[in-house]
Amino acid sequence: MRRVYLDNNATTPVAPEVSEAMHPYLHEDYGNASSVHWYGQRAREAVEQARDQVVRLINAHPSEIIFTSGGTEGGNTAVLGAVEAARPRPGAGPKHVVSTPIEHPAVLYAARALERRSIEVTYVPVGSSGVIDPADVKRAIRPETVLISVMFANNEIGTLQPLEEIGQLAREYRTVFHTDAVQAVGKVPVDVEELGVDLLSLSAHKLYGPKGVGALYVRKGTRLEPLMCGGHDERDRRPGTENVPGIVGLGAAAELASKHLAQDAPRLAALRDRLEAGILARVEGAFVNGDPAHRQPNTLNMRFEGVKGEALVMALDLEGVACSTGSACSSGSIEPSHVLAAIGLSCDQARSSIRLSLGRYNTEADVGQALEVLPQVVERLRALSPRYSSAETVAGAS
Repeated sequence: MRRVYLDNNATTPVAPEVSEAMHPYLHEDYGNASSVHWYGQRAREAVEQARDQVVRLINAHPSEIIFTSGGTEGGNTAVLGAVEAARPRPGAGPKHVVSTPIEHPAVLYAARALERRSIEVTYVPVGSSGVIDPADVKRAIRPETVLISVMFANNEIGTLQPLEEIGQLAREYRTVFHTDAVQAVGKVPVDVEELGVDLLSLSAHKLYGPKGVGALYVRKGTRLEPLMCGGHDERDRRPGTENVPGIVGLGAAAELASKHLAQDAPRLAALRDRLEAGILARVEGAFVNGDPAHRQPNTLNMRFEGVKGEALVMALDLEGVACSTGSACSSGSIEPSHVLAAIGLSCDQARSSIRLSLGRYNTEADVGQALEVLPQVVERLRALSPRYSSAETVAGAS
């Protein structure tokens, strides 16, 4: 059976160039990057080269990049570390944070942890489009607001947020601004200067690098309390021996992203649009979730009346097409997607949704196979659903 992978928002395959770059640091160049001998300095040189590669991708300075274990650690460090380090303003009330209800759990659960510490968090609504209004952010800001955290691209519906406008507000009100850019980096242009962010988290395995490594951009002068205690690694901001092979892989992936972005984005958008149009033409009762205009080029989230998303994902997998119901971090949860709930979908609508996310190695043939298989699977599942069959009967009789 020919298999098609359409779950690139969950993780991407490691690019051959990335794997090749990592290989020496798993074998002959195995030194600790903090050691002063030859082996250590070989490793240190590789780490700093990777830092430069990440810098070039997002237009930062090498001193502003901290290597982490991935997007979750980066998001936690940004949210918890920035709030912990923030100095209360004279005459202001307790510290306050502004975020959104569609954040990845790395940020959402960090915000909830702050609430358990009696720090109030305002969640700015997104509406049916999944895009927030900067005016709502402005209304949410208070004199005691110490952090704004708004994701760049949503991992489930792909919507892109107006970060530049929010960045201007953050500067105006002298508030630290963080964005979870895990799903954006490598898919759309990311320039920390243009966006006006102070903190930005990213992950290697979303851009054809290895799992277990990421980076956090920290603008020079931004106060940030480390989450862990230990040595003086990563300029005293992230203790622990650097994951040299992983960091090298992240650097190589960042360099590839810099080279491929201009070609990848329009090609993936064309494939996604063909997939979307084909499904809507072939499947009655299919709908697109989120904003069709303001979204990343590779992501399509759709719902299908009369079909459970989990059943659809499993049935598609049996036919060789891999996709998901949403965030991989939430698989197995009995609760409907918090993102789809936030944009106004009912429980039934949210549970009838799936995410199809394309990547660099997907082809026209992959889209063609998905379009051949998916309508058949939906029809088969609907035939097995008494609720949908009875609804069709009533509609036909009327």
